[in-house]
Amino acid sequence: MRQMKLGLFLAPGGHHMAAWRHPQAYPAGFSIKSYMSVAQTAERGCFDMLFVADVFSTTANGERQDSFRFEPLTLLSALAMGTERIGLVATATTSFNEPYNVARKFASLDHISGGRAGWNIVTSSSTLEAYNFGSSHHRELGERYRRADEFTEIVRGLWDSWEDGALLIDKAGGRFFDASKLRMLNHVGQEFSVRGPLTIPPCPQGHPVLVQAGSSEDGKTLASKFAEVIFTIQRDITEAKAFYAEIKSRAAAFGRDPAHALVLPGVMPVVGRTRQEAQDKYEELQALIHPEAGLAGLSRTLETDLTGVDVDGPLPPINIESLSQSRAVGMVEAARRDNLTVRQVYERLLVSKGHRQLIGSATEIADSLQEWFEGGACDGFNIMPAMMAGGLPDFVELVVPELQRRGVFRRAYEGVTLRDHLGLPRPGAMAPSV
Repeated sequence: MRQMKLGLFLAPGGHHMAAWRHPQAYPAGFSIKSYMSVAQTAERGCFDMLFVADVFSTTANGERQDSFRFEPLTLLSALAMGTERIGLVATATTSFNEPYNVARKFASLDHISGGRAGWNIVTSSSTLEAYNFGSSHHRELGERYRRADEFTEIVRGLWDSWEDGALLIDKAGGRFFDASKLRMLNHVGQEFSVRGPLTIPPCPQGHPVLVQAGSSEDGKTLASKFAEVIFTIQRDITEAKAFYAEIKSRAAAFGRDPAHALVLPGVMPVVGRTRQEAQDKYEELQALIHPEAGLAGLSRTLETDLTGVDVDGPLPPINIESLSQSRAVGMVEAARRDNLTVRQVYERLLVSKGHRQLIGSATEIADSLQEWFEGGACDGFNIMPAMMAGGLPDFVELVVPELQRRGVFRRAYEGVTLRDHLGLPRPGAMAPSV
């Protein structure tokens, strides 16, 4: 029977924008013990993977709970030591990195974790990040994705620097590796010139799993060409089914098996033993939203200065063609469709970063997840607990057993690598160049 895939989107306090203010919240910063507790709880719930987002900038007004964060590869290497099976997926931008470094870091994480690494490919969208890398502006969207395409091809090529069996470590014969199984990349392209080879043996998984989270036209093209897991924002099941079908069709057009392009929409659950208990938990978090933080966060997301606007009036005119993130486009479209006020936009949509919210009992939440999964809308979900402390244990202890009882989610890990969990093939090593 087809099994639902579950990722856990890791956030210090939780994914509700005011979660960090809750008295029971984990420290919203640098507590490795909190991160380890989250990782181990998710592994106890048989989640396929942890996912860590990343940016190279922060805002100056201090309204964000995720303004400060560990470097993700460092964090996941530490979490690998306290976990055994759960996959470890980190974001690394193609805009402010070099392919060789990214290939080497993720290959290292794959070895450290015993084959559990995944790379979330992003192009970055904020000019604030460009400021930290010697530039006064960010590249146009199309340029960023062209660079990302070439970047990803190089990383995959570097992961194939050595054929399986290349590392001999033959002490008696005095041969450390078999040079005939070495492949020089010798890539020369528009953006990069990379000789290779990678200075690390073949990854336990062959390649770390490739993940992508763009829903723009360029993002969907990159995802369809490379990504084995696609994170997406979908709030309506009809639109989710259309997105799902499109990704599968595009993947097939690139000569890929559509079953190896797994679509996981984000979901922010608030679980209670009853619907009322869940609603009470949600309202407690909603009451912690500071109006200035809501307006500042919305200004940043919509790339529009909303200072001084009437929060109980409609959104001012915003040209969605100028927005760099599909999340922002979705918020503007939802506000127009449902005649939302500015306050309603940040209270209903921004609180969950634009993702679908599920508030209810374990049975109700399992019903919704199963409907989407079996209805052709997704292959699973990227779970975004509103609050990590309490919220994740509630999901693991209440919702996961319900999904297991229905036979749509595993009761135990079937293998040891992230590819095992996701049902993805191990890429074969390329033959050495002649």
